[in-house]
Amino acid sequence: MKVILLEDVKSLGKKGDIVNVSDGYARNMILPKKLGVEATGKNMNDLKLKNQHAEKVAQEHLDAAKALAAEIASKEVTVTLKTGEGGRTFGSVSSKEIAAAVKEQLEMELDKKKMQLPDGGLKTLGVHEVTIKFHPKVSGTLKVKIEAE
Repeated sequence: MKVILLEDVKSLGKKGDIVNVSDGYARNMILPKKLGVEATGKNMNDLKLKNQHAEKVAQEHLDAAKALAAEIASKEVTVTLKTGEGGRTFGSVSSKEIAAAVKEQLEMELDKKKMQLPDGGLKTLGVHEVTIKFHPKVSGTLKVKIEAE
């Protein structure tokens, strides 16, 4: 019997796969536990439409991420850092501080967890480029200018 899996089933397949199983396994295991449905014409068509919708949504997310990356590339954020004699800095600028500065200066929401900073954060004055992952396939750079306080 052909079955469309509604959930991942170990040693059988992933969600959305169409698999051949014995009639007894389908009747006694897959169908009662709602792990899958019989692969009828209607169910096959529903799966096809669902996959098309998922692809469309994924493409929209990708396009939005590309647009955001292009917009961010032309922006610059200024952050202040305490300094001592000779321009030595105290501490570093973290992704949390950069996200707060972006929210305040550019009025945009960026996730601090998606920023890729060197270990310990940014510790020197000047302009730094911070890589931000907007999507698994899209990343952009934001210029962060660190000035003395």
